Amino acid sequence: MPNPIMKYFEYAHLPERLQVVSKPFGELATQLNEALPDGPEKSAGLRKLLEAKDCMVRAALG
Repeated sequence: MPNPIMKYFEYAHLPERLQVVSKPFGELATQLNEALPDGPEKSAGLRKLLEAKDCMVRAALG
């Protein structure tokens, strides 16, 4: 079953200037999601990575 949080790391729908910020987070999230076993620490780590991505995208909005 796919990890439901991964949908929030998608970036293709964003304007180019925000894709530049969001894409590295999406790529890292994908790598980690595939490399690590499911569990509470992985879930917490992905949530924190998502929070960081959201902060950086908002910073790019100015």
